[in-house]
Parts: sequence; structure tokens; C-alpha cells
Amino acid sequence: MAPNEEYSRADVRRKFGLSERQLRSWEKQEFIPPAQSYTFSDLIALQTLIKLREGRIQGRQIGRALVSLRQKLDWVKQPLSELRIVSNGKKIAVHVAGQKMEAISGQILFDFEAADLGGVRSFPERKHAVNRTRESELWFQRGLELEETGAPVEQAVEAYEKVLELNPSAAGALVNLGTIYYRQRKFAEAERYYQQAIEADPTYPLAQFNLGNLYDEQGRMAEALDYYRRALSLNPNYADAHFNLALLCERTSDNLKAVHHWKSYLKLDSSGQWAEIARRQLDRLRQVTLIHSR
Repeated sequence: MAPNEEYSRADVRRKFGLSERQLRSWEKQEFIPPAQSYTFSDLIALQTLIKLREGRIQGRQIGRALVSLRQKLDWVKQPLSELRIVSNGKKIAVHVAGQKMEAISGQILFDFEAADLGGVRSFPERKHAVNRTRESELWFQRGLELEETGAPVEQAVEAYEKVLELNPSAAGALVNLGTIYYRQRKFAEAERYYQQAIEADPTYPLAQFNLGNLYDEQGRMAEALDYYRRALSLNPNYADAHFNLALLCERTSDNLKAVHHWKSYLKLDSSGQWAEIARRQLDRLRQVTLIHSR
């Protein structure tokens, strides 16, 4: 999905494999605002919620974490889209100023020798580092706004590059830069940024999927298959990855796997023009299989 567009509820359900009931539940809990269309920033928030749900984090705990983060980091308005939020299955943590902070308590979590060091310590005052994080997020939002308003692409690139100066591991900015260069068919630059995004956040399925698209466009089928499958391993309900894999499997004459991915896609998205394409392709493959079996 591109940062300069808005997406309908149907688009979002198809993209992330969500039900209407789930969207309404998150709206009721005030995790996301009620809306008929979503911005790219909203998609980031939804992706974060999906990751937390996959980590079996309860809605009540997410709500407490969001309240706490708004209190402790008063410059953050939308934690789900402005911060990198993760979980270990029990606690919710957020990356701030190069450290991992437990979202509810505000304590710093150590990623190494946690038992020896006591696990946590009080979050220190690091005004300069926090200001850099805030500034990087503001530049990221600026980049999105520039893309959404159709500003010269050089301005958006400059904004995302500023993000990376402040935070070199900002996966969102890396992916967006990769997508800008992909659209310009500057494939070497796009590949470099997508790879950097994966290095910065190996659990980010969009980066894996976009790199798969890039290799698919270049005819590098084996690599495209690999990265589509990586995206699915991170998010099995990634409808677009099933769609593209089905097409790629057809091109490589792997009809059985193509059928599998078309069926998987239709389970996630059973209405709309893309679902109609999936049904036509599935019917065609069934006819081919029937003819060959005679």
C-alpha cells in the first residue's frame, strides 16, 4: 500500500485479513477512530495491533499501555503509529531513545543479561535522545504528508532521509524510500532500502512483501517466491502475498500451489474485483487439471 492514498474498510480487511467485527471492536476500545477510510498512518497502527494480537496480548492491557505512553511521552499523540511497539507475550514494550521501555511501568528493559542486571531499572531523563526520536517521527509524518499532497517527490525523499539521519533503523522510512525508487524503476536503490528495512526490523512483513514485488517485477522468480513466503511466515493472513504467490506459481507451472494460494486468498477476501479475479483463475486451473486428468 502506498503512503499517498486512502484505503477503504474493505481494502484494510483484505490487506490484513481482518473481520468487520474485529475493526469495530478496536474502534469501541478507542484503539483506532471509527472511519470509512484509512490513511497510511492508520495502517501502521493497525499493523501494530495485529502484532500485539498475534502475541496474545489482551485488549485491556493494550488500553492501559496506550494511556500510560500518552502520559509518559506527552509529545506522542498516536502511540500505535508513532512508536515501535512490541511484546514478548506477557508485557508490552516500546523502543524509545535507543532503549526498550516497558509501556505501563515506564521501566527500561535490558535485552541482555537481564537476570544478572535485575531485569529493569528506572527510565532516566534523556531529553536530548527523546527529542531526536520525536524529531524523527515528525519528519516521518512530514514525508507522508508530502506524498499525500502530491508534492515533488524530492521533498518526500528529503524528509525520509532526515528521519534516517535521526534514526537509522526507522524501518517505515526505509520502506517508503524503497517504494519511491521502485515507482521510479530505480530498482537497485529500491532493493537497497528494502533490504535495510528488513535488517532494521526482520518482523516487518511489508518490507519482505515489497522486496518480493521488486524481484517479481525483475523476473527474479526464485527470490520473489522466497520473500513472498517470508511475508506469509510473518503474517499468514497476508492476503496480497497469497494473491501474488498464486500468480507466480502459475507462471512457474506449479498449479497445485497456485490453487492453494488462490483458495487461501479467497478465505481472506471473498468479495470485490480481486476476489473475482481469484475465482476466475481458480476455475481455470481446475479446468486445466480436469482436462489433463482425462
